[in-house]
Amino acid sequence: MQRDVWPTDAGTTNAGLAMTIPLPSDESLAEDIRAVLAECGGLAVDPGRLAPEDDLYAAGLTSHGCVGLMLGLEERFEVEFPETLLNRRTFESIAAIRDAVRGLLVRSAA
Repeated sequence: MQRDVWPTDAGTTNAGLAMTIPLPSDESLAEDIRAVLAECGGLAVDPGRLAPEDDLYAAGLTSHGCVGLMLGLEERFEVEFPETLLNRRTFESIAAIRDAVRGLLVRSAA
């Protein structure tokens, strides 16, 4: 859970109040991931035409494209992929990326 402090209209702050950040829906995450794939993934096909479980490597994702994708995802979602997630399985499909990003968002909101 994230804690923020900001001034109120009365000049006091909300210090100590817990703020929760709503997590995006699966559909919203998938659309954002498709946008990053289109920009950074270097796929041979339009990411908008891929089903969540389609194999991204079969769609043209290379190791170089995977690095660009990871950096684009980190920037878009303001997360950092830990070394334990830097493997082929994490980036094999939109669904796999969505699950990894959701886990990172939950962890960063805690």
